[in-house]
Amino acid sequence: MTQDVKESFSGDAPPAPAALAAKVRTLAPTMTRSMQLVAEAVAGDPAGCAALTVTGLAELTGTSEATVVRTARLLGYPGYRDLRLALAGLAAQQQSGRAPSVTADIAVDDPIADVVAKLAYDEQQTLADTAAGLDTVQLGAVVAAAAAARRIDIYGVGASCLVGMDLAQKLLRIGLIAHAHSDPHLAVTNAVQLRSGDVAIAITHSGSTGDVIEPLRVAFDRGATTVAITGRPDGPVSQYADHVLTTSTARESELRPAAMSSRTSQLLVVDCLFIGVAQRTYETAAPALSDSYEALAHRHSPRSTR
Repeated sequence: MTQDVKESFSGDAPPAPAALAAKVRTLAPTMTRSMQLVAEAVAGDPAGCAALTVTGLAELTGTSEATVVRTARLLGYPGYRDLRLALAGLAAQQQSGRAPSVTADIAVDDPIADVVAKLAYDEQQTLADTAAGLDTVQLGAVVAAAAAARRIDIYGVGASCLVGMDLAQKLLRIGLIAHAHSDPHLAVTNAVQLRSGDVAIAITHSGSTGDVIEPLRVAFDRGATTVAITGRPDGPVSQYADHVLTTSTARESELRPAAMSSRTSQLLVVDCLFIGVAQRTYETAAPALSDSYEALAHRHSPRSTR
């Protein structure tokens, strides 16, 4: 875990109890194994852990007091005492009956009604986790850069390409020059043309997709403002990103691959980015959006018959 990653998740105010659960789910894969043990313990039994001293939790998890304190700080708390208070709050919420009983594990023989319920719950949880863990300072910086950009290039492959195309389409409709690239060769050749004042956005859930990292590296070297939208803020893509926007770690299953579940959190991030840019450029964005609607209106009207 790098210092940059630590700082990106540490806010001025400790997260609320609900945000604590989201941060544990999102950050656990990036932690050391000893820190994971602490995170898994507090997520699995918040009430029990809230009753433990720092020494007690260290003994329960087979780690050290220093590891417990480091884990608390990584999750956004000044110290273990603040983490205990949040755990107590989370336990109270769960005991009030508001904790959902449904899980997202889909079996081959599940009735379709159960599939709908489980997917709906998982999508809601993914969105909540992403919103809780999204660094709004980083997001604001990306919004400012994109709003003033001469040009915006977006890189993604597979499901992430679809998210990139969605963002590019939205930005184009408010008058910005934006292009989504899925072909790695075209992505690199376009990245070579970028310079200071341009923005390059890489979308990769794993944070290690080579075909996305390469054009971002080229854009970074050319002086463009670079952005990574990823579920792995400690992944290789982050070393070439001026700004990192973290998505929720997808709950992958046999019937629901990560490419499917990660798309939900990626779409939330790009929608937040788009709305922020539209707000910042409202005087030009609103007329451009209106013009685009008007230009397409005839395609949505019933054809007259003779």
